[in-house]
Amino acid sequence: MTEYRYFTVKLSQRWIKQKVPQWRFNEFKHVGVDFDDVEQAQTYEARQKTKLAEERELVQRLGIAAEHTVIEFGCGTGIFALAAAEAGANVIAIDISKAMLNFAQAKVNERNLQAEFVQSGFLSYQPQAPVDFVVTKFALHHLPDFWKAVALQRIHAMLKLGGKFYLEDVVFSFDLNSHETALNDWIDRVSSDSGNGFSRSDFEMHIRDEYSTFGWVVETMLRQAGFNRVEVDYYALTYAEYLCEA
Repeated sequence: MTEYRYFTVKLSQRWIKQKVPQWRFNEFKHVGVDFDDVEQAQTYEARQKTKLAEERELVQRLGIAAEHTVIEFGCGTGIFALAAAEAGANVIAIDISKAMLNFAQAKVNERNLQAEFVQSGFLSYQPQAPVDFVVTKFALHHLPDFWKAVALQRIHAMLKLGGKFYLEDVVFSFDLNSHETALNDWIDRVSSDSGNGFSRSDFEMHIRDEYSTFGWVVETMLRQAGFNRVEVDYYALTYAEYLCEA
């Protein structure tokens, strides 16, 4: 007999209880950095060097406008959600971290904009209706590959026919035989950047404890999930972005 566990999440202003099988990956357990730490939430945006102007450019590039509904998984401090809300879109911003959601909601409220904030994740969020866009940036790597594939299939099902999915993340495109050199070079480069708010140990922890994977794995998952057009930009050996259509 299947055994279940229960967890409570916040949907807009309502708390709801969800039941999941015991074998389901626990996406509410923080991997690597504990983003439920209030200090992490307050300093993350500066450390990540996130810029509102760049998020506005992405919103414009994707064609997000007032008639659209956008889901963002892993909204973090809410900078993309803010840019999409500025464009008039109906924004549903999702994160497992209460600290991040509180920070993001305050940012949106300060500007008298509207967005719905939901404490949930890739595997647990239950959409109310198909949407026009799903966006996630530097969050999918918190799932192991099997659960990434499940998440991508769920995202495909959330989209309207012709809806778009944008993914940006730490993704590896170097040759497997050179992985030690490539990873050491990456750690050396980013940790020596004086403007970078992350330390060498932060990036070592990412590689050791989180679940970044190869680009060819991600591309296969996207196509298996049902996306019929996948545009890829491996803009560095350790980063990539994908624009897909359902």
